[in-house]
Amino acid sequence: MRHLCDECFGPVEVAYDYDKIKLTPSMFYGRVKSLWRYHELLPLRDPAKAVDLGAGFTPLHRSIGLAERLGLKNLYIKNDSVNPSFSFKDRPATVAVSKSIEFGLQAVGCPSTGNLAAATAAHAARAQIPCYIFVPADIEPTKIIQASVYGAQVVAVKGTYDDANRILTQAADIYRIGVVNVNIRSYYVEGSKTLAFEVAEQLGWRAPDHAIVPTASGALLCAISKGFDELIEVNLLEECGTKITAAQGYGCAPIADAFKKGDEMVTPVEKPKTIAKSLAIGDPGDGIYALRKIRKTGGYAEDPTDQEIIDGIRLLAKTEGIFTEPAGGVSIATLKRMVDDGRIDRDETVVCYITGNGLKTPEVVASQLPKPLVVDPEIQALAPILSR
Repeated sequence: MRHLCDECFGPVEVAYDYDKIKLTPSMFYGRVKSLWRYHELLPLRDPAKAVDLGAGFTPLHRSIGLAERLGLKNLYIKNDSVNPSFSFKDRPATVAVSKSIEFGLQAVGCPSTGNLAAATAAHAARAQIPCYIFVPADIEPTKIIQASVYGAQVVAVKGTYDDANRILTQAADIYRIGVVNVNIRSYYVEGSKTLAFEVAEQLGWRAPDHAIVPTASGALLCAISKGFDELIEVNLLEECGTKITAAQGYGCAPIADAFKKGDEMVTPVEKPKTIAKSLAIGDPGDGIYALRKIRKTGGYAEDPTDQEIIDGIRLLAKTEGIFTEPAGGVSIATLKRMVDDGRIDRDETVVCYITGNGLKTPEVVASQLPKPLVVDPEIQALAPILSR
């Protein structure tokens, strides 16, 4: 299981023989409505053996209320908050767990405090194999409830997240564990590129003009870019001029900082401080690659503040009926900034990626919501409220 380059120690990518992959739009009629509908472009030898909870093929909502509020004609929301464990992480998890079983590994796991832990544990439960989630010992108990309920063994390490990551990585070879974002990472990231496949298919096999992507390590942004490129390789798209923009929270925005400064390298953030904790990776592993993708496609990178993120969460919920976690709020806040600055044209087809469900982090917005109105149990008491 080679996952690092022997010379530069960078991540290796899965390669496909595109000349042998023959696909046409009509071939997708009647296929399974999960990301495995694109099995020819996923790294599993036998798709029939996929560990499939139905991740993917999530709704692409054509925005009405939010588009009107922002003055856009063609705004779409890619809503990955409705995946089986309620985040986009189900996409890489279904591929990584399936590939781990194909390799004959005895168990899976990951270092994680949130969405990846839940997604990995859910797919391990489906496959009926052991799952180990490694976390720092001082983590809040609520962060691991979802992974625990799926039956994962949570291991609390006396140290930091980096300590938890290191010890699980060391255990992977000794105990034959598929650590989805470490020794299975090359296959894991392939699941995320299906967010590009689906958007193109749902738009009638065409690419959007602009895509706004919540960005942490940079892996998701790179995967979406790769997805659009692959559709051209297999002739499902004639061309792709999609600008790809990174959305990061202020207080942990190393990629956005580098983009705005014109730097070629990404300077790590030593102490991340943002309510978008699922994006708070101070030293992004794919940062320089994401930076190159942004510039190559003519995209941007933005870093909305905590208040802008909360406002973005509430704006999306009130205008579209979609409740997102802070990462999605970062996307919406970035979209609004760019519209306000004139960097998105009114006629562009824009896709804003929403990657997780707001019910995972309701405390983020709770303090800024209006309190319930208290009334006496009499019909007359309702008059001042309902006659407004």
